[in-house]
Amino acid sequence: MRDAYLVGAAQTDFGSFPDESYRSLFASAFEAARESVPEGMDPDDVDEAVVGTLGVGGRQLGLSGPAATEHVGLHGIPTTRVENACAASGYAVRQAVQAVRSGMADVVLAGGVEIMTDMSGDATKYWLGVSGETEWERLSGTTFAGVYAQMADAHMAEYGTTSEQLSRVAVKNHRNGAKNPHAQLGFECSLEDAENAQTVADPLTLYHCCPTTDGAAVALIASEDAVSEYTDDPIRIAGVGAASDAVGLFQRDSYTGIEASQRAAETAYRRAGITPEDLDFAEVHDCFSIAEILAYEDLGFCEPGEGGRLVESGATALGGDLPVNTSGGLKSKGHPIGATGAGQVAEAFKQLSGDAGDRQVEGATRGLTHNVGGSGGGAVVHVFEREAGTASEKPSEPSPRKREQEVGR
Repeated sequence: MRDAYLVGAAQTDFGSFPDESYRSLFASAFEAARESVPEGMDPDDVDEAVVGTLGVGGRQLGLSGPAATEHVGLHGIPTTRVENACAASGYAVRQAVQAVRSGMADVVLAGGVEIMTDMSGDATKYWLGVSGETEWERLSGTTFAGVYAQMADAHMAEYGTTSEQLSRVAVKNHRNGAKNPHAQLGFECSLEDAENAQTVADPLTLYHCCPTTDGAAVALIASEDAVSEYTDDPIRIAGVGAASDAVGLFQRDSYTGIEASQRAAETAYRRAGITPEDLDFAEVHDCFSIAEILAYEDLGFCEPGEGGRLVESGATALGGDLPVNTSGGLKSKGHPIGATGAGQVAEAFKQLSGDAGDRQVEGATRGLTHNVGGSGGGAVVHVFEREAGTASEKPSEPSPRKREQEVGR
């Protein structure tokens, strides 16, 4: 199978945008992604698109993928909508990689979009809740925050994880988000702020929870046959892993880990031929502070039960051994459900292109993104690595797709 490369990626600002629609946000992300491609990309180059969205509020649930791509002028291409809760656009990226590797397409758009801030708090809770188990969790009154609070409580009881360690996740990610002009909550917070904030679902406080968010993100994936047309400094998608688990928390054997994340990571590492020690940075799914601590353990950054101590040590901060959520993560950057996974990829693209500004990880050549659906019913992990000089060594003749387009003209 052919290699797949990330040649461009971008996101809109994340936040509350009452004057925007899902179409206009998607269009902004698409244009920014095109502009990020070093040698540029014409819309006609895109062979296929995969768009992730939950459809919060019920807007355009049917055919929302084509509605977004037609709006930006991608007429006639096959477009698929992916809905996998909060992992929707992470899975969209995976679908795009599969299309490229199989030979069905040379250039595929993978993106996501969500509007979440134009409804009442009760309505928002409902739409967040649909990603939980319906019959026994949501309809019995359990909220999304409540499910993660149970996970936090179990982790504290089993491993001695503390509220202060949860708060240190928030402090770190707000510090990073304050350096990210796209972040919704682009301000720092103190340990005292996080510890003393209002309780949302004990033991989680307000600063342990991500915000509801509007936003869009787009990644552009090219085959090894086409990559040299777009960049001389390619970023290879070295490994992809995905897995599913029981949707309901009560159906699982353990509350202190997410098995889907563990399996997805094992597959991605194996396919990339690396171990966690080979990573320079990671973007992980921190919808709640406990989720980042679980990710450390599930992704092999530390042993089970050591996640709280890992963040406390400073190892996952900028300048640490393995910076995590340099973008600010979901906690500070924001969590527009359908756009989150592609937004993580946009940060990976910036880091590996050396364009992350004040949050740049020096010398970064390999990074990971980790996107979770709901409370762990699905997860997808991607490993990206920079291959300086590879594209420039490839023949400069047009790809088969380009030759077909030229003949057609």
